[in-house]
Amino acid sequence: MKEEMLARLVAQAEGTGLPGGGDMVMIRALIEEASELGAARALERLGLSDRRAAGDVRELRELLSAWRDAKKAARSAVIGWVVRIGMALVLLGVAVKVGLVGLVKA
Repeated sequence: MKEEMLARLVAQAEGTGLPGGGDMVMIRALIEEASELGAARALERLGLSDRRAAGDVRELRELLSAWRDAKKAARSAVIGWVVRIGMALVLLGVAVKVGLVGLVKA
């Protein structure tokens, strides 16, 4: 269908007899049809030409957003634990230095 429209526009542009093959309106229409046809072909090759494609892309974006949020939360948790462990080691070091560790008898 779109290929036929593009073929008609090309034939019309060639048949005008004007230098350069046609006027600006014809050239713009030709470019528009060619770009729509190219976009449709690209979407077809990607498997995004059906009615469910918009929902699929929306779902993928939501999934990617959730993955990014999970990564950020995991990174924050790991950093929090590293800081806590570091602080505990500093506190233990201070306790050993002051001599508080020897006071506790089991």
